[in-house]
Amino acid sequence: MSTRAAPVRFVALGDSLTEGVGDRVDGRWRGWAALLAEGLRADAAETAFTNLAESGAQSREVAERQLPAALALEPRLASVVVGVNDTLRHTFDIGLLAARLDRVCAQLTAAGAVLLTACLPDPGLMLGLPAPLARPLARRQRSVNAVVHALSARYDSVHLHLDAPAWTADRALWSADRLHPGERGHRAIAAAYHRLLRDRGLAEGPPPSPEPRQPPPGRADAALWLATAGTAWVLRRCHDLLPQLLLLAAAELRHTATGTGARLDARAERALSTALAAAGPSQ
Repeated sequence: MSTRAAPVRFVALGDSLTEGVGDRVDGRWRGWAALLAEGLRADAAETAFTNLAESGAQSREVAERQLPAALALEPRLASVVVGVNDTLRHTFDIGLLAARLDRVCAQLTAAGAVLLTACLPDPGLMLGLPAPLARPLARRQRSVNAVVHALSARYDSVHLHLDAPAWTADRALWSADRLHPGERGHRAIAAAYHRLLRDRGLAEGPPPSPEPRQPPPGRADAALWLATAGTAWVLRRCHDLLPQLLLLAAAELRHTATGTGARLDARAERALSTALAAAGPSQ
């Protein structure tokens, strides 16, 4: 009788970063989660990997659509990496985000999954936006990261600080759009998670190679992105993010001119404290 162990189930939830945008192989996105899955067991066939992440997904889509699908798969590992898209919407609400992510983490943990989480870079910094536009986004992303960091401690997740300068300052890790990792970046994320999982006895196979197989994007690639996908990205946001972002920028300028900028930080801190308190222990 065969004693072969059942495959380890790894399910990835999140947005375009986990979907694999920036790491295209054979006409499809691959990404860090797929690279990581290959090294969870000595024999890659012993890993059952499902990627539920969707480009543009916010915490609401993760909680309402991806979570039920993930629970049905009974995963041993589940990555929950999301939040940047929430900061890029006029509907941003740190309280709702905290409650949704807490519910996702609580239910996956209760189902027996070990969580993978990450703090994410500030999109304003990555895009090099002017200060009045960048500061509101930075304030939002700091709040999201604080929530994710608190939840990672609560649920003992395998956690990466992708907002650290070692990640954000290394341009070789990022694709032409400046928002998603390139192949080298996806490989680096997969390797970092692999090290942490190996320390917990949860990764037995070889780590992914750090060296990309595709050439890194150059200036021509960046120009092409700005002329095609980048323009489409801006147009999509014009009906959602941009009007409110301009209002936020105007508020930044007013408070800067009157020396009361600290009030905006204090308001964000109060909202964050309320959100963390309301999320409470597992729900």
